[in-house]
Amino acid sequence: MLYAKNISVRFGPQRVLDDIDLSIPAGRFTALVGANGCGKTTLLNVLAQLIRPGSGTVSLGDEPLAGLSRQDIARRIALLPQMTGTPVGLSVRELVMQGRYPWQNWWRQWSPEDQIAIDNAVALTHIEPLLDRPLNELSGGQRQRCWIAMTLAQDTPVLLLDEPTTYLDIAHQVELLELAVDLAARGKTVVAVLHDLNQAACYADHLVMLRDGVIHAEGEPEAVFTSANLDAVFGFDAHIIRDPHSGNPLCVPRSGAARREAPQPEVCQ
Repeated sequence: MLYAKNISVRFGPQRVLDDIDLSIPAGRFTALVGANGCGKTTLLNVLAQLIRPGSGTVSLGDEPLAGLSRQDIARRIALLPQMTGTPVGLSVRELVMQGRYPWQNWWRQWSPEDQIAIDNAVALTHIEPLLDRPLNELSGGQRQRCWIAMTLAQDTPVLLLDEPTTYLDIAHQVELLELAVDLAARGKTVVAVLHDLNQAACYADHLVMLRDGVIHAEGEPEAVFTSANLDAVFGFDAHIIRDPHSGNPLCVPRSGAARREAPQPEVCQ
């Protein structure tokens, strides 16, 4: 399991995370949700050790991450950041190969294991036709899939994804979320920041709701995805209904239903 204990982060006078305790269950898909600016991305970067907290520790199992080198952390945790660049002249194949850099050193260069990891990542993201194309010539959705492939090629037990469905059309969003479910079923620990609440409730099996730098609620979707929590965290007045096929909880705005049911005023001619 991935543990965060007593995590606090300040940016200048602003406290972004406030004494957070969090246990990310191993081999499951955890979704971080919350309003803009609540600390989701900062928490993900703390888990990846890209941001050192002002106080608190992050551990993977019994091993504190603060004492590890950047390379050792990258062999354990892969992060897909929210903002990615588009290097001019870099091919998709070259980008995906960068996922294997944490496993390289002066006495161990390219190996059959590296190629297997690359091939698996390419197959899982369906980017075979793009491999020899320049990254900067692709659409935003295509580039996002290539960055995801690079993250998968890192082949770590923990996978952190910051808004991974950005730029993806609905079909590829669903494909990615189903991939996250499949990776968790294979034993990987997947943590993703998601903005679509219904997708989070449908695909994740562990939800963490943040509000103003603290954890408001966490647990299984059944317990966390409630009208009261949505109102407290998002100011969102919603009904919780059931998907007729899967039985998963879904939220529907109350205000829209109320407007449709209310009698309409007569229009004066």
